Amino acid sequence: MSFTNQKSPAKEAAGAEAAKLIQNNMIVGLGTGSTAFFFIQGLIKRCKKGLKIKAVSSSKSSEQLARDGGIEVLDLNDIEKIDMTVDGSDEIDHQKRMIKGGGGALLREKIVVNASDEMVVIVDESKVVDELGEFPLPLEVVPFGYELTKKQIEKKGYRTTVRKKENEIYITDNGNYIIDVQFKHLSGTPEDHEEVLKNIPGVLETGFFFNLAGRVIIGDHEGKVEIWK
Repeated sequence: MSFTNQKSPAKEAAGAEAAKLIQNNMIVGLGTGSTAFFFIQGLIKRCKKGLKIKAVSSSKSSEQLARDGGIEVLDLNDIEKIDMTVDGSDEIDHQKRMIKGGGGALLREKIVVNASDEMVVIVDESKVVDELGEFPLPLEVVPFGYELTKKQIEKKGYRTTVRKKENEIYITDNGNYIIDVQFKHLSGTPEDHEEVLKNIPGVLETGFFFNLAGRVIIGDHEGKVEIWK
């Protein structure tokens, strides 16, 4: 996942607002993606003004960004818990159910979030939806037999694409592949689809995130924010 410096008032506002929540001596989970980029930038600015924190990261790109900004990044194995993780979302509904993984870090993101006291979600207003499913659902799968895994997913009625980057199969930070599932219409509940997909051998994790979001910070095109508690 490469970050972009493209201006986005909505994403910048959400990221900056989340950075205000971080307090001294916290261990902070760093998400991945374009909105998380602005949060990390805001965190770096606060640390240069005296904020003292340590961090763990859900991706190599976020880790490098934080280290370059002077933030100490810990190995997840060396800590007991994370005080707060701040991360973006590709879609979020009004029940705070999410699809994540557009940046390819869904498995690591879920591990980090589950070790956290709170997940703060930062999104621009376009990511808020009435129903999940327009954004493709990423599945992290093991490379061994991935074509067979793909066929098993399709036998369940799903349309799939193996994610590629520059015409090569995209490889996650864990050395795995991503299969993106396109929904014609998300019939049934997202929880139903989660159960079906997680039970297919070769599927390590899905990009569905349920019952994990705490506060949600939504930025708009004018640079204003709305906060869901």
